[in-house]
Amino acid sequence: MNSSPEKPVLFVLLSRFPYPLEKGDKLRAYYQLRELSSNHNIVLICLSEEKVPQVHYDKIKVICADIHVFRIRKITVFIRLFFNLFTTKPFQVAYFYSLTIQRKINKLIENYQPDHIFCQLIRTTEYVKDYHRCPKTIDYMDALSIGMERRSQRSSLLPSLIWKEEAKRLRNYERKIFDYFEGRAIISEQDRSFIVHPESKSISVIPNGIDTSFFEKLDVKPTHDLVFVGNLSYPPNIEAATFLAKSLLPAIPGKKLLLAGATPDKQLVKWSKSNKDITLLGWTDDIRLTYKLGDIFIAPMHIGTGMQNKILEAMALGVPCITTSLANNAIKGVHREHLLVADTLEEMTAAIEEIASSEVLKQHLTSNARTFVQSKYSWISTVKQLDELLRKPH
Repeated sequence: MNSSPEKPVLFVLLSRFPYPLEKGDKLRAYYQLRELSSNHNIVLICLSEEKVPQVHYDKIKVICADIHVFRIRKITVFIRLFFNLFTTKPFQVAYFYSLTIQRKINKLIENYQPDHIFCQLIRTTEYVKDYHRCPKTIDYMDALSIGMERRSQRSSLLPSLIWKEEAKRLRNYERKIFDYFEGRAIISEQDRSFIVHPESKSISVIPNGIDTSFFEKLDVKPTHDLVFVGNLSYPPNIEAATFLAKSLLPAIPGKKLLLAGATPDKQLVKWSKSNKDITLLGWTDDIRLTYKLGDIFIAPMHIGTGMQNKILEAMALGVPCITTSLANNAIKGVHREHLLVADTLEEMTAAIEEIASSEVLKQHLTSNARTFVQSKYSWISTVKQLDELLRKPH
């Protein structure tokens, strides 16, 4: 346990256990917890769909004063989602909310009497929104409503109707929950613009950061022309990987693609087995080596929200990057200075050819990108912003 009587008690609620770091919300939570622990006694409350292995628990307990993990049971989830059909609450919120867990959290709050409560994502806010004995901060992280809206626009009829309904519920909830919290944060200006509250500009933009280990020089020779890294069960990443496998590769014969990430979608597994030009890797202990196996990092993101840390990590490692305007809007890299921006199949094939045929351009992009990320995206500096928000008088 990492506790000090001089530090204020920070009560943190997460919808997932923040280790291993195979998903964006886990990554953000882990580094925020690590940096905040120097100034706060952190009482961590996590929801989890599965039992947390001891080795993962041990990684987190050294930075927290106390940890409580509450299991979400599938059978009760299905019951909650059914009854949620008759409400206006987002299904994402209903999925993670349990009255049994609510009672346990109430007892913990009463026992600890926290100085501040911090919620990551709107998924956890129902548990504390009506508690007003101390200030509370919500990290929206992403504008989930716009991500769901984009997903609805690229789905077939029935899924489209479902995602559109959820987008409407999320949009209303994002606006409503604003008023229950004294502090608010979000990952990018782009995401902040999609929160429809009249005071949305007061939300603090706190971006992600990069672990300093990503700036180490790694002597790894590329084995593939292209690489894409990400949680391969996450719909925006599945769509991006599908685009690469089914649309891009046929347009650039002879190029080899490496897809890497946790829990690959079944269709991606199938394609990798039937196409000798596609290699599929699951979760690896040192993801940095996987990035370096690609000559070019390509992220054709079309429906995601938030900030794509995968792009920042590739840039930090010195791998030239190609991505879409949607993904770059959050990062604010400069086209042809830090990376290449390409939105269509034709633009992407041209960008790949340009980088592959010009060592001068490759060196220009990688050198500038490393400097850009190192100067702008540091976990120490971004979490300092969050710490200042948490300490702000309310």
